[in-house]
Amino acid sequence: MSTLRITPIPCLKDNYAYLVETPDACAVVDPSEAAPVIEALGGRQPNALWLTHHHWDHVGGIEALCARYPELEVWGSAVDAQLRRIPKQTRAFEHGDQARWGGHTIDILHTPGHTKGALVYVTDGHAFTGDTLFGGGCGRLFEGTPEEMLASLLAILALPPETHLWFGHEYTVANLRFALSYGGHHPETAQRLKDAEALRQSQLPTTPSTVASERATNIFVRDALKRPHGPEAIASFTAARLAKNVA
Repeated sequence: MSTLRITPIPCLKDNYAYLVETPDACAVVDPSEAAPVIEALGGRQPNALWLTHHHWDHVGGIEALCARYPELEVWGSAVDAQLRRIPKQTRAFEHGDQARWGGHTIDILHTPGHTKGALVYVTDGHAFTGDTLFGGGCGRLFEGTPEEMLASLLAILALPPETHLWFGHEYTVANLRFALSYGGHHPETAQRLKDAEALRQSQLPTTPSTVASERATNIFVRDALKRPHGPEAIASFTAARLAKNVA
């Protein structure tokens, strides 16, 4: 059983930051704004910020949090460090790196596609996927190729099936509605949509998902999971992503 306590923090319109706690340490993932994070901390002193990528709606709270908590480490990718795209960044990671935090090992996946420097942080049965993988969906390709993005998604979905996936935006209902309109009736997707709608009607988050759930219902990887190395998988992913862009 995981010894981590993870709390989603709604920010901006539909973003999530996350509070990650152990008895001895506290980290914040993707603080798009400071005020909701400070409220969620409730007096706790964070020691690290984990940034999945450099977009403003994931890093906007860094400056204020570092001013309030001067000892904060700011984690991000080596790509973003080189380009100086994450404010106050103190640690830079590449694919396959590991870090120690709060008695836990954090495994780093470099997942380009949405951005060149996108990272996923994996620890103790949890993965923070930022804007690479959403509930039932994936991010837009702002800086990467379809080949890169699909490879990144498949790397995440190669984690153990029970791994909890904590994503960057509350897009699950829209993603699953798109999947059913684009890919036709799919019983598991239809049931997941009902469950997600019920959560949102109760003002509850749909995060986290799991690897098993995404493998069963995420239309962007459906064909690739059947034939991951062929050109058909890239073509299928590209077509779905382009259709979602205008949906």
